[in-house]
Amino acid sequence: MRHAARQGVMIQAFWYWVPVTLYAGTIFYLSSQPHPEEQLPLFLLKEVSDKVLHAVEYAGLGGLCYRAFRWGVSGQVASHALLFAIVTVSLYGITDEVHQLFVPFRESDWQDWLADTAGAVIGAVSWRSLRSE
Repeated sequence: MRHAARQGVMIQAFWYWVPVTLYAGTIFYLSSQPHPEEQLPLFLLKEVSDKVLHAVEYAGLGGLCYRAFRWGVSGQVASHALLFAIVTVSLYGITDEVHQLFVPFRESDWQDWLADTAGAVIGAVSWRSLRSE
């Protein structure tokens, strides 16, 4: 019985945390590109502010982190999932901006981090609203 419970916990962790890891890895990959504009549709670069793109990108991560902290763990962490999701994604945004300091032709900007954090709030709150208990 104990083995089955442990296996259930592992499947639950996989189900909730792998999407977070893959999404964060995608952000890291895109941040590693010296010219990310070459990989985006042209209309996004001309019509949409890069701050909006940051917010949208990190809203996805915020939603996935809320989902993982709320249903992928238990106890106090799960009961404070919104806070944990926002703080985690905001900290990831800081590491992303530091990472960009070392990528040729990229620059780090504290306003990008603010957009990342705003996106984290939007994503986490939206996911909580969609999946109210």
